Amino acid sequence: MKLFDVYPLFDIEINRGKGCHVYDNKGTEYLDLYGGHAVISIGHSHPHYLDALSKQAAKLVFYSNSVINPLQVKLAERLGKVAGIDDYQLFLINSGAEANENAIKLASFVTGRKRIIAFDKAFHGRTSAAVEATDNPKIQAPVNNNQNVTFLPLNDIEAVKKELNKGDVAAVIVEGIQGVGGIRISDDDFLKELRKVTKDAGTMLILDEIQSGYGRSGRFFAHQYSGIKPDMITMAKGIANGYPSAAVAIANDIKPVYGQLGTTFGGNHLGCAAALAVLDVIEDEKLIENAEKVGQYLIDNLKGLPGVKEVRGRGLMIGIEMEREAKELRRRLIFDQHIFTGAAGTNIIRLLPPLCVTKEDADRFIESFKKELKNEGYVG
Repeated sequence: MKLFDVYPLFDIEINRGKGCHVYDNKGTEYLDLYGGHAVISIGHSHPHYLDALSKQAAKLVFYSNSVINPLQVKLAERLGKVAGIDDYQLFLINSGAEANENAIKLASFVTGRKRIIAFDKAFHGRTSAAVEATDNPKIQAPVNNNQNVTFLPLNDIEAVKKELNKGDVAAVIVEGIQGVGGIRISDDDFLKELRKVTKDAGTMLILDEIQSGYGRSGRFFAHQYSGIKPDMITMAKGIANGYPSAAVAIANDIKPVYGQLGTTFGGNHLGCAAALAVLDVIEDEKLIENAEKVGQYLIDNLKGLPGVKEVRGRGLMIGIEMEREAKELRRRLIFDQHIFTGAAGTNIIRLLPPLCVTKEDADRFIESFKKELKNEGYVG
């Protein structure tokens, strides 16, 4: 048997990591400014994280959700305090797509409606309802195209009001900061008004914080800059630093009904231990504060460079929009400078490093980036 070939791969085999660095099978060190798609929140191989997983694995990795799991209760209480969402309920699952699937499904159950509003360039996942709410027809199979989702321009509140007036919208789903869409920020004033008009319309507001959450933006969740309280918050990526975990935070006025939602592996013992360890490190090492400080340093020093059209972002969720296609630039950064970055579209370099990234790491990237801009002909 061979692998089903769904990813274009760089010819690099990464076999270990430490902090903000990863190493290939030849011993080459790379600065990791992508964190495996924003998954590595506290750094690779953090000793406290490894210790927590090792101790839990020696006791119990998994048992059914048909019995009490005190680690789930502890995680819900701890996350509520650290993230400032004490007045929510927590449903634990395995992946970001599942989180959005369950949030959309629950919104439909609660409202009795089936239409969803999403936004242009949105990415919410590759499964059934999540992919239908993703603005990319190329990854929607015919079975996913049910005409239940209306896409509107991001930050256009008048367009939202017009659709809500029809009275049939179950939920509006919006990213705190669009990642795949090119690091486009949902404006604070837009989110404030969105919260008001959805509440007036009896429509659920879902904040997708899968990529922008867990401290990445310089707040625990990006929407917290606006001060709003959505009906549901979806999270994954950095929640367990690489162990497959995800969650939906659900407002207390939404009452559970047995059988509507469920999961086999979600909230398993090892995943909860991983997620608790992540919260420990985020708090103890002040990683949210670090994300805000180092992120702003990067943004300030990348703006105005030759060939850079715009630098967008908050905290350590940064998009560098180039004046022309950035594929070769990204390749040079990886193979010549040994720095991993991400991409969005054809001309955006995306930075999503572990939240422990240092000013020295940022300086290395800035100098390497300038060097490759010169090699690309942006600088004489």
